[in-house]
Amino acid sequence: MPLTSPLLIALAGMAALASAMGIGRFAFTPLLPMMLHDGVVDIAQGSWLATANYFGYLSGALLYMALPRLLHGPGASHGLALNATLVRGGLVATALVTAALLLPWPGSWAFWRLLAGVASALVFLGTVNWCLGRLAQLKAPALGGLIFCGPGLGIVLTGLAASAMVAAHWTAAAGWGLFALLACLLCALVWRVFVPLAPADGTGAGATAAAAAAQLPAPTPLLERSLLALAYGLAGLGYIVTATFLPVIARAALPPGSVWPDLFWPLFGLGVALGAVLSTRISPARDRRVLLALAYVLQALAIALGLLWPGRLGFALGSLLLGIPFTAITFFALAEARHQWPQAGAGFTGLLTALYGIGQIAGPPMVAALLARAPSQAQGFDWALGTAAGALVLGALVYLAMVLRWRRQ
Repeated sequence: MPLTSPLLIALAGMAALASAMGIGRFAFTPLLPMMLHDGVVDIAQGSWLATANYFGYLSGALLYMALPRLLHGPGASHGLALNATLVRGGLVATALVTAALLLPWPGSWAFWRLLAGVASALVFLGTVNWCLGRLAQLKAPALGGLIFCGPGLGIVLTGLAASAMVAAHWTAAAGWGLFALLACLLCALVWRVFVPLAPADGTGAGATAAAAAAQLPAPTPLLERSLLALAYGLAGLGYIVTATFLPVIARAALPPGSVWPDLFWPLFGLGVALGAVLSTRISPARDRRVLLALAYVLQALAIALGLLWPGRLGFALGSLLLGIPFTAITFFALAEARHQWPQAGAGFTGLLTALYGIGQIAGPPMVAALLARAPSQAQGFDWALGTAAGALVLGALVYLAMVLRWRRQ
């Protein structure tokens, strides 16, 4: 298959996100119970390791926004060459910092998790903007939905691998080593696709945006863009409690020795991949603000299932339903961002990602604080899950308010 094949480009984007998101960000979730079992961290320390990763993700998003100006001066934009370079460098960094967690120096782990977050954000934004730009040039934008299957497939792969490692009595350090090798493999597979050169016709992403700027509609009101950014940030807080602590919560709620806690996280990943595919089947004529509100409500209901039905079926269904809207929310929000402020291009997507990162950062410390004040660990997690569901409901209400205030034909 030629390296310029639209399908190969979409599959490469999928593999890049599987590494950056499935390993760099979310491999920590299935490995956290193993780290707790090994006695190398406790819940509070695990929360801060998660926070370091999310702070890194925020930092990476801000760095992505600033890089063109730092490298090329004011007015520069994210060209295809820059995005491809970021993807390559971020994938190498993901493999290295994952391997660094093998080192028996717990004091350094927060630093490595922070760097993993930076790499994840750079690969995510670089991959999405590079792949969507190339697919648009090749007149195959419909394949863009495949890219967003990557995080879900990465989560499924790391979740099932962690389950097998628990059954085989592996240590968490061995798990980090295995995931580092997997990150190296994925990096090698996509390396030749993400070529850091502008296409032969010279239509880089920055040039295309500049040439079309005069034909783009004016951006929507500042208040509407601000509400979109606020609501998207609430999604980061809304899902992160479950995404970080699901195996720990389930393991405490189910009978000792149950195999189910190790399967809920792969079910979440399966839902993520399924939702990415389904989101591409929805007509682009539909109001994305309504779709986002429905996705938030679905995630809130998924969290409520774990609270009201804390058994294997409740956790299983809740995990699947939580995952289905996960990348669909990103897909719809970034599309809405391009609609609301087309001139901003990749800069506005970087801003949204940064606010999403702030929402994520707030989650683990909130859990740690609630656990410290709750009469039991189970009660503390219930409070945290209830707060997360409330954030999602608030985000849905913001989108519905936007629909009522700014109606569209």
